[in-house]
Amino acid sequence: MIPASFDYVRPSTVDEAVQALASAGEDAKVLAGGQSLLPVLRMRLAAPTTLVDLGRVAELRGVREEGDTLVIGAMTTHYDVQRDALVASHAALLKEATDTVADPQIRHRGTLGGAIAHADPAGDLLAPVLALDASLVVAGPSGRRTVPAADFFRDLFTTALAPDELLVEVRVPKHTGWRAHYEKFNRVAQAWSMVAVAVTVRTEAGVIEEARVALTNMGSTPVRASGVEAALVGVQASADSIAAAASHAAEGTNPPVDSNADVEYRRHLARVLTGRAIAAAAGA
Repeated sequence: MIPASFDYVRPSTVDEAVQALASAGEDAKVLAGGQSLLPVLRMRLAAPTTLVDLGRVAELRGVREEGDTLVIGAMTTHYDVQRDALVASHAALLKEATDTVADPQIRHRGTLGGAIAHADPAGDLLAPVLALDASLVVAGPSGRRTVPAADFFRDLFTTALAPDELLVEVRVPKHTGWRAHYEKFNRVAQAWSMVAVAVTVRTEAGVIEEARVALTNMGSTPVRASGVEAALVGVQASADSIAAAASHAAEGTNPPVDSNADVEYRRHLARVLTGRAIAAAAGA
């Protein structure tokens, strides 16, 4: 199908992009990698009056360090996140999850910020961002503000972004030396997650000192598995302790029901995948 007509704006700075959004009003859309938006436009499930293309905004690309924080530009592609040495060293969980996103063609075009702002609960990068306690920097007409990942995801495809704001940076506290694993279950290769689990742990002499666990597609937003985290801290990374911790994975979740699975099956998957992910991350 052919999209409905719209005005096309291609700014070269963040300020120009914000101005374009403010001028266009609530019916504007931001184009990042376009891997989610373009199919929606073609099917006319969205009909924006203005499309603001961020492809020329160079300041939104790249990875850098700021003290104990890793700063990733919103327009950094999945491909670049996968191969960045800073991400591998200080945010291994993000690399692990990005490796599972779709296929090489999508990873070359899709962007980290685009995936986060799209806020699909089945998307593979929301749970890792939540587990890593990342903060999202948002730019709008009143300037910039920082939103913790825990407050950024509001509901299905809904974020804390106002219509005249755009995501500019993802700030991740360094998890240097932490081990990580992203365990994903899908029916066919390259498909969306039915359920997935993002785990990163810090161990000393086989004992889990700190743990971060978040779930994909177990609610309308990514879910932090606090019960699992609490059960892991201070225990030896053994099969029994991991199984006991994983039993808490589905607590407080509200999984969707669709043609792939019902609520109880997804909760079962969450417990099984959490156990596998913890074991892989902890080297148990």
